Amino acid sequence: MIKIRGLTKTYHMGKVTVPALREVDMDIPKGQFVAIMGPSGSGKSTLMNLLGCLDRPTSGEYYLDGEDVSKKSDNELAEIRNKCIGFIFQSYNLLSRADATSNVEMPLIYRGVPPRERRAMATKALESVGLGKRIQHRPNEMSGGEQQRVAIARAIVGGPKVILADEPTGNLDSRSGEEIMVIFQELHEQGITIILVTHDPDIARHSERVISLKDGKIISDEMVQDRLDARECLAAMPEPDVSA
Repeated sequence: MIKIRGLTKTYHMGKVTVPALREVDMDIPKGQFVAIMGPSGSGKSTLMNLLGCLDRPTSGEYYLDGEDVSKKSDNELAEIRNKCIGFIFQSYNLLSRADATSNVEMPLIYRGVPPRERRAMATKALESVGLGKRIQHRPNEMSGGEQQRVAIARAIVGGPKVILADEPTGNLDSRSGEEIMVIFQELHEQGITIILVTHDPDIARHSERVISLKDGKIISDEMVQDRLDARECLAAMPEPDVSA
């Protein structure tokens, strides 16, 4: 699904040159669940921006599903982002004045999907993440976990080839975070390729493979031997105290 060779990104700040990514090689097969870890400044965000076609590499090649996207035009990259990639962010990035359905519909509007069809697709996506009864609620009427579910529904509504998730549990409590990881596990079981950035080793253990970055280079790339099952982790957690 993803093949990168010699991927390099250098930022120029006046006379200072800052290498953010240094000749990275990586292959991610279709349907794999990968976690990317590393300290601040390691190149995680830069790598995700390149994989998400939000930025261009200084040099190197990036193939997405067999197609070299590293040299595409801005319009071509926008089309790839809309049709092939689902984005999930730590801060949810929802429209505050729009209800859940309208938020999930946004990628479909840019595709030109007719209103009735896109509303049906958005409703189905929300139901798939357990929000069938919250489709008309706005973000300020939802918990953080529910808002992230809306963001996931928005990411998957168009049937993306790859999901890129940047610290998707970073703003959530432990239980809400584990509920989100159950959804990621379900998406992985459906065969969707998932790349997740996290600083939490326990969250990374839900993936199949962990790639660690430091100073713009891959320092380790290992399959997870003691992988956590999100459903089992959630079941082992105490029930929330609703009386408080």
